[in-house]
Amino acid sequence: MIKGLAITPPILGRISIGKMVEKNGKRLPEKDDQFTITSQIQNKDGWVKHPLDEQLRAQAPNQKLRSIPVRMIFNDPELNLRAEYSLFDRQTGRPICIGNGETCQRRTSQGIEQLPCPSPESCPLAQGGNCKPYGRLHVNLDEADELGSFIFRTTGFNSIRTLAARLSYYHAASNGLLSCLPLQLTLRGKSTTQSYRSPVYYVDLTLREGISLQEAIQTAKEIDQQSKTAGFNQHALDQMARQGFANARFEVDVEEGRDLVEEFFTEEISVSEQNSHGHDVAHVQALQQGLQGSVRVVN
Repeated sequence: MIKGLAITPPILGRISIGKMVEKNGKRLPEKDDQFTITSQIQNKDGWVKHPLDEQLRAQAPNQKLRSIPVRMIFNDPELNLRAEYSLFDRQTGRPICIGNGETCQRRTSQGIEQLPCPSPESCPLAQGGNCKPYGRLHVNLDEADELGSFIFRTTGFNSIRTLAARLSYYHAASNGLLSCLPLQLTLRGKSTTQSYRSPVYYVDLTLREGISLQEAIQTAKEIDQQSKTAGFNQHALDQMARQGFANARFEVDVEEGRDLVEEFFTEEISVSEQNSHGHDVAHVQALQQGLQGSVRVVN
């Protein structure tokens, strides 16, 4: 395996709750009140929609896509949801510093060094909102490619905290059979004083409609047994994914970094967008403690 290259789940498409729009000659992020599923191809109008978007939208009330049936690829919650504090060069998209509130990997004049990570509010390098929690949720939508993923990317603390909690709870409740549970992504909204009572949308992970937790666990047990009988080794799959993620110091490359800078690290964003992107460091620190000091923080 090539050292220094992060081996991440093959990405088939993207899941978003916003889009890029043209304002005063600049491309700026604009939030939406529904999901959009896209391919990995862009044209002059933005990301090209994936065929699954139209299929799922046709079944949704008023064709508003506010829930998406998904399956987790891995049993380990931290393999499905990757997150950490991230600071990028806004000109090149190159990752400069990636940390978890305790330690970080940082590019310096001496090369890549491991240094203490005091969290953005206490770090001189992070002043001005340059450093944010950045999360990536990998989910499977297409049974034709059971190891391919659609990625939901966010710097929103509301989504990170909620997804982290759900993944941990479902993993514990199902005795580790997270990849076998029938789940769905659900879009939720809330208003806060900081958002001036405007709705802020975030992503939740729930059981599919009409399925109780007991029924979901029973289904997961049956799927797990069938998979084992067929010779499928989920434990080995999780282990290979863990090794792949750890194969590089920086999991995000320059190409992805350029997209992130445009989509999440744009300076000219409204107050409501700032809330939805997430700047509540105290909550993120609490999340880190809840994950027992893991090197990865989950959104």
